Amino acid sequence: MAEKFVVKAEKKEAGGKNINRRMRAEGKIPVVVYGGGTESVAAIAELKELAAILRTDAGVNTVFSLDIGGDINDVIFQDRQIDPIRGRLIHADLRRFAKGEKIEMTVPIHLSGEPDALKEEGAVLTQAMREIKVLCEPAKTPEFIDLDVSDLEAGHAKHVSDLKVDEGIEIHEDPETVVASIVIVKEAELEPQVAEEGAEPVVEGEEGEAPAAEGGDEGGE
Repeated sequence: MAEKFVVKAEKKEAGGKNINRRMRAEGKIPVVVYGGGTESVAAIAELKELAAILRTDAGVNTVFSLDIGGDINDVIFQDRQIDPIRGRLIHADLRRFAKGEKIEMTVPIHLSGEPDALKEEGAVLTQAMREIKVLCEPAKTPEFIDLDVSDLEAGHAKHVSDLKVDEGIEIHEDPETVVASIVIVKEAELEPQVAEEGAEPVVEGEEGEAPAAEGGDEGGE
């Protein structure tokens, strides 16, 4: 499972722009939490904690826990506002998930194992699919899906049907879609650069043909 981030926050009291400026000066930003079958909540969270999540490989697709005074919910970035001059996050809308709710997430596919077939001349392992969408509860989202290719043979492929996932994780991709395969690459034949072996080069004037004399026939009777 991917590392689970927990961001602590506190409810935000009503206030104007001055309060927001003071919060940002203290390294905090306003967030609004929606969804989950309950009312939206305005809160204040640490900028550095949210920024750390955005810097991960999953970025805005990262599911993390938001702890607002002991009320903990799984959330994901729904929208965000960036300061166009400083390039800093200044506001975020977060989507809250109801208990048992499943979401569609994109998960990378990692290949493992060293196929013996790669010892064959010209054998190349190709990965046609590097990520796949899964449907699962946020807490069960895998960091990646491992595909063992150690038994893969030349001219054969591994398909979506070969991917192994934990219970509760659904894959809706076509089972016959190719994920990885081993192909044999042959070098293109080089075009001949010289005449056929044994052929003699043709030189002007050979085979008894004398070059024509300049100036035409000599005169005189």
